[in-house]
Amino acid sequence: MDATTIGSLLVGIGAVVGGLVAYLGKRGENALTGYSSLTGTLQKERDRLDGKVTELHTQLADAARLRADDQAEIARLRDENARLRDLTIHLGGQP
Repeated sequence: MDATTIGSLLVGIGAVVGGLVAYLGKRGENALTGYSSLTGTLQKERDRLDGKVTELHTQLADAARLRADDQAEIARLRDENARLRDLTIHLGGQP
């Protein structure tokens, strides 16, 4: 083989290797872009769910407050019922 043939062969191999490197580099770039996009999407989803959790905690606290108010009202009515029962008995009636 003469030098021209060897040179042409090396240029051809270099072109194939260069093309392969460019192809793999573009795939890596696409993968990195996809990963970054996925990370951004996951962060947005996390923030949205954090907001929902905060809202649910607020609703739970409101429900607990309402339950405590109801329990206090029930206790007050029991006391009132007992007072009226005692008054009925004291006045000679049947409860």
